[in-house]
Amino acid sequence: MFINTLTAQEEIKVQEKYTAHNKGKFFVSWGGNRDSYSKSDITFKGADYNFTLKDVQAVDKPKGWHMDYINPTKMTIPQTNFRLGYFLNDHYSVTIGLDHMKYVMVQDRAVDIDGYYPNKGSYDETVTGNPDQVLLTEKFLKFEHTDGLNYINTEVSRHDDISKIFKIGNTDKIQINLTEGVGVGVLYPKTNATLLGKDRHDDFHVSGFGTSVKAGLNITFFKHFYVQGELKGGYINMQDIRTTQNPEDKASQDFFFFQRIIAFGGIFRI
Repeated sequence: MFINTLTAQEEIKVQEKYTAHNKGKFFVSWGGNRDSYSKSDITFKGADYNFTLKDVQAVDKPKGWHMDYINPTKMTIPQTNFRLGYFLNDHYSVTIGLDHMKYVMVQDRAVDIDGYYPNKGSYDETVTGNPDQVLLTEKFLKFEHTDGLNYINTEVSRHDDISKIFKIGNTDKIQINLTEGVGVGVLYPKTNATLLGKDRHDDFHVSGFGTSVKAGLNITFFKHFYVQGELKGGYINMQDIRTTQNPEDKASQDFFFFQRIIAFGGIFRI
């Protein structure tokens, strides 16, 4: 009976699939994103100016399908996502990652302004008949986080195998997982701001914080390789944006973002 019990246990171990348990596994992924942003009020402060632009619109800067995503010398040019994670147990993981988004203020739009700045009217920004508005000409202001809007964050996520819904028997060949998570992190942008004719700062700077939530679908092939699609939304608050070479010159803004992400990765046990 003792020998038969040991034999049965060994057979169970042999039959148990690699994908049956996640605890102790590591995973890493790389992918791309498209982004949407809410309108935001942006405040600019310096020694001789202090003004706020109201309801400024912004868009992302997509690269499209391109070899730069896998070219080590050009990986930061597109909008990308990197994530490294570890499974604490079969359902929960903790990760660190970088969401490399790009934020471009829409030019040549008239927006409301509150405050003052020098040499008013000399940047082709005057809106005829409305002194409470300015036109966002490049001569007046160019404002982008294009290298990029870097959200360095940690996430805690839940993972659930839903392969049975799709009548998949052998999950070691193909497995479908549902995942949801929450994250928090810091913003480390390199801001391209040409403000009132001043030289831009042009360097990375910790500018604020962000929070996020996500939901995604993961398809794992042959135990170790996966593709994952995610929808991710969050809030960004940056109160210390460097704009020019003068450290007195700062900008601040807060807004909501929404990402659509496709990532490719691998999962393994060391």
